[in-house]
Amino acid sequence: MTLNAALGPLDYRVPEGMQVEPGSVVIAPLGPRQLIGVAWDADRLKVEEIGDNRLRPLAGVVDVPPIRPALRRLAEWTADYYLSPLAAVLRMILPSSSALAGPKTMIEYRPTGTVPTRSTPQRNQALTAIEGRQGTVRELATHADVSDAVMRGLVNAGALERVEVDGDHPFPSPDPDFAPPTLSDEQRAAAASLTAAIGQGFDPVLLDGVTGSGKTEVYFEAIGAALRQDCQILVLLPEIALTEPFLTRFTARFGCEPVAWHSDLRSSQRRRAWRALASGEAKVVVGARSALFLPYAKLGLIVVDEAHEPSFKQEEGVQYHARDVAVMRGHFEEIPVILASATPAIETRHMVEIGRYRELLLTERHAGATLPKIRAIDLTKDPPPRGRWLAPTLVAELETNLANREQSLLFLNRRGFAPLTLCRTCGHRFQCPNCTAWMVEHRLMHRLACHHCGHVMPPPRLCPECGDEDSLVACGPGVERIADEVAALFPDARTAIVTSDTIWSPARAAEFVRAMDAQEIDIVVGTQLVTKGYHFPNLTLVGVVDADLGLQGGDLRAAERSFQQIQQVAGRAGRGDKPGRVLVQTHDPDAPVIAALISGDGPGFYAAETDARREAAMPPFGRLAAIIISSEDKEEAEATARRIGRAAPEVEHMAVFGPAPAPLAMLRGRHRQRLLVHAARKLDVQDVIRDWLGGVEWGSKVRVAVDVDPYSFL
Repeated sequence: MTLNAALGPLDYRVPEGMQVEPGSVVIAPLGPRQLIGVAWDADRLKVEEIGDNRLRPLAGVVDVPPIRPALRRLAEWTADYYLSPLAAVLRMILPSSSALAGPKTMIEYRPTGTVPTRSTPQRNQALTAIEGRQGTVRELATHADVSDAVMRGLVNAGALERVEVDGDHPFPSPDPDFAPPTLSDEQRAAAASLTAAIGQGFDPVLLDGVTGSGKTEVYFEAIGAALRQDCQILVLLPEIALTEPFLTRFTARFGCEPVAWHSDLRSSQRRRAWRALASGEAKVVVGARSALFLPYAKLGLIVVDEAHEPSFKQEEGVQYHARDVAVMRGHFEEIPVILASATPAIETRHMVEIGRYRELLLTERHAGATLPKIRAIDLTKDPPPRGRWLAPTLVAELETNLANREQSLLFLNRRGFAPLTLCRTCGHRFQCPNCTAWMVEHRLMHRLACHHCGHVMPPPRLCPECGDEDSLVACGPGVERIADEVAALFPDARTAIVTSDTIWSPARAAEFVRAMDAQEIDIVVGTQLVTKGYHFPNLTLVGVVDADLGLQGGDLRAAERSFQQIQQVAGRAGRGDKPGRVLVQTHDPDAPVIAALISGDGPGFYAAETDARREAAMPPFGRLAAIIISSEDKEEAEATARRIGRAAPEVEHMAVFGPAPAPLAMLRGRHRQRLLVHAARKLDVQDVIRDWLGGVEWGSKVRVAVDVDPYSFL
């Protein structure tokens, strides 16, 4: 099986004297090229029998451990369930070509501080972007969004220097007895249950604890037990920005950092980590969802932290959900899987109810801390002044916190300064030329940006429609606008904006945590990035600027997601000795989500949401799959979508809706159509869709993707 998804499985002859077994990583000739592939179990793939005399011989075997049977079964299951080519899944297992071959030392480059005598805009852009970074020419060029030639020019000009990096020096081993914590009776009971499960086979467990209840300390005990049995442990985190705070907590408990795996790693770091975990040397890996497919030598435990997070759903390529695939990997590896969350997803709660998962509850905050009090600010009765977004009641509470030298957090899940810019003269709205999305104004970076395709442009001085000068107005608030309002109200307050635009790497996250711990920040203004994983004992006030924002649109999970986000961000308050309070700005305090938050009736809210899903036969009581057709030619996309729609089979317990333009009707220059399949839980919808699409032909420039269990309805 090669890593080229378009080719599928290919047959080769094993030359005499070459040792190849199922799972071996091999070099396969294809025409004049040589491809990396994996030798697969002959009885697992449908192939045509061909005589050895007609087969080309394999060119070689890569000197890495074979892919183990459990991971091969997981790859097959993932490809089958998510209707993706098996080769696309294998690319996630073998993501780093540098890990498979090449020297043990690598050459990387870093800035010297020297300014080249010949300056160009591209060189200036590159030097600004790579400040403090190190990597290969290709990695630095990609990060700076310039060509490789620009980077090589900086090398020749002395602005970058060569650094030889050791690719294979060993990782330190965590010590399970380095600094055992003092646990409460409730935590100790949960930890004992988890540690007893290590080495006892497949055991999916929901660790359901209120925010600040010490879930991390509890599952750390399970990690310690797995280390004592010489097993490897995988901890999945939903955001790269959470990696650095986690590393700090892990080091304090086990005496050294775990191995990190995420998109910000350099090639040398990726090579070293991959080879260490494949050999069994690396014991604990913490990473983003892609770490789930790495070839661990002796995996003994998987932990999915913040398991409710929608960012565990991959939206491109193989559109898998890491939470669900983690459980399946635990099944194939016959090991425990811990799903940790303060606000578990309805799908996870349902698995507990039907007995598929067991549940451990943590009902109290750690070390005597109390849950914050949540109250609503009715914006119809207590509105902000004209041109402002913070109600007087919230402003007064911020003032009190500043006087008490306590920290505050303002939450608004909207990046930038304003979500829309329009001309007050003619009404022209700035839309992305590649997507059906508004351009978001970012004043900190002096640009308009599309958050879907990355297109940017400088804010124009004139309206491109009517030519009027100074007629452009920003509509609605983003976090930058809220930060400006805070600066106007409290000019002496030290404010930090925390979004994916400002915290894009673990190092940036570490600097933010350090500044908060050092009391160098008074007020944080942030998006969902600050709703989870952070522990700031002096943060006592949380203000939710627009609690109604997430309830807009027709998203199946809108209410649940809003409840989770607000509950999580509320959980940042009062985690130390000082009590916390949360103010939620809303135009509809009687809405079920808001009412449940204020009353603390989470179980009632989830029960009502679950009943509504059951009544509509929506997940987890029914199944959904989206079929997305896209093309640069609008008519071709529409014609293909109609052809697929007409070919839809009539199957009992299944309905097909569409085709219709997707809510994002154009994305990255491609016109998009959607069909939505709604089926009963008992129906094998993958087989139906596979046969259905297999009987339809479309042009080479048309892409047809299937999203099984979709989370995004754009």
